[in-house]
Amino acid sequence: MEVVYEDNHIIIVNKAPGEVVQGDKSGSVPLLEIVREWIRVKYAKPGNVFLGLVHRIDRPVGGLVVFAKTSKALTRMNNLFREGKVKKTYLAIVHNRPPKDEDRIECYLHSVERINKTFVVQPNHNGAQYAALSYRLVGASDKYFLLQVNLETGRKHQIRAMLSNMGCPIHGDIKYGDRRTNPDGSIDLLAYRIQFEHPVSHKEIDIKAPCPNKTLWHALLDNINTKQ
Repeated sequence: MEVVYEDNHIIIVNKAPGEVVQGDKSGSVPLLEIVREWIRVKYAKPGNVFLGLVHRIDRPVGGLVVFAKTSKALTRMNNLFREGKVKKTYLAIVHNRPPKDEDRIECYLHSVERINKTFVVQPNHNGAQYAALSYRLVGASDKYFLLQVNLETGRKHQIRAMLSNMGCPIHGDIKYGDRRTNPDGSIDLLAYRIQFEHPVSHKEIDIKAPCPNKTLWHALLDNINTKQ
């Protein structure tokens, strides 16, 4: 676990691919409990430590996750997410060049819990949810393309499903059409940047995740500008 920002009300950590944010049927120790224990030990807190789950990212995805250290911050952060006032930027490495170098795409998604997979469906499909994102091509090599993705909605597996539907599956994501897995089970999708107004102090928070320690990421990130 790598802490990239902390104050009295929130803590932002850089999640490693493979970690689960919240407890699930796998039985793995969730990041929520790892961070809670880290706070307890660091500040020698007796008894239970309050730590609120604000949002999640998929298990094979790495990058920034925000937790609330106070109930006030949790309520206000939940409101910010619900009102669309948190800007989340992702970076994705894909095999195929997208149809356009920059675009905004909309669709409807339906998640099937039984197989833990999300599909692009027609608007009148039972349970369909509207989804939207924008992307920009920011890097390329002989075989791979780096996309900067800005979410407008927060549907389950949204980026994975929508990029796959566009013909650009994420590197390592065989669930959504890539050819092979990464050796560590990760997919090359990074929760790269998060921007919002602090729920208590109201100062602007703008945090970026460190570059993953992989040759492919460094090769694509070395000479790009992801400034928005």
